[in-house]
Amino acid sequence: MVLYDSTPFADPDVDRVQIWNMLVKRDIDAYLALDWGAVADDFLVGGFYGLNAGGKSNPDEWGLAFADLTAYRNEWLRQAEETARTADQPRVRAALFSATTLKHIESQGDVAVAHKKFAGALPNRDGTSTALNWQTLYFCRRHEGRWKIASFVGYMPYDTNAGTSGFFVAASHQHKTAGPYTPAVAVAADARIFVISGQAPLDMDGHVVGTTIAEQSRATLDNCRTQLEAAGCKLSDVFKATVYLTDLANWQAFNTLYREYMSPPYPARTAIQTGLLPGFLVEIEMWAAKR
Repeated sequence: MVLYDSTPFADPDVDRVQIWNMLVKRDIDAYLALDWGAVADDFLVGGFYGLNAGGKSNPDEWGLAFADLTAYRNEWLRQAEETARTADQPRVRAALFSATTLKHIESQGDVAVAHKKFAGALPNRDGTSTALNWQTLYFCRRHEGRWKIASFVGYMPYDTNAGTSGFFVAASHQHKTAGPYTPAVAVAADARIFVISGQAPLDMDGHVVGTTIAEQSRATLDNCRTQLEAAGCKLSDVFKATVYLTDLANWQAFNTLYREYMSPPYPARTAIQTGLLPGFLVEIEMWAAKR
């Protein structure tokens, strides 16, 4: 099974695997643990610098935010401490991996450029979310046998509609709702659509997993993710979900688990109370779009 925190690159591609682990997995886990020491050796100290694009597309408006590694370390720790205070900790790791994409890495000899993109949201403890929508270019060098970060340009604008995402939020009028869904979405004309059949809380041997709505929802959403990844998609590519519950009294408990897996902009969604096969409390069908 492909895990949500695993590299998209195959093992023979040693350089890209190493760079992905450095810029995604190790960075996220160290950030959430407030452990700068875990990533300190991922940087070239001499000559390091970082630019902040500030969401602007015009390079004349970019600024030298970090003249050395110490300045960057201090800001990295400040942001990590803020996230530790405000983010919903049981959900934040999955949300960060879901929001982060690094599939484009160019390398020539001992130099590489990595295109890291962020599109999603961090769930907060107070029920709100913090949008993540930018891209960063990392300039890396191989030093003493391993890849390290030499410099970067961060917070560059990222138009998710121009990327690999195959859908976007459409204009709509909607009453206030606590539900994690988008009232209307539109699918890009050039997107490929992937549909997965209704997934249930089953293991690979066909046995029902769990007896509570929380246990069954997690197992079912894990199965959805596995099917999507087999088709080259992620949960963030899902534009429509249909949820079948045997009892709508489980609705709030289901939403709690759903928010762990899905980040804004949420898919459009329909919920139906209905009879299901024996032992099932939930079943989920998903539609995804990807360019």
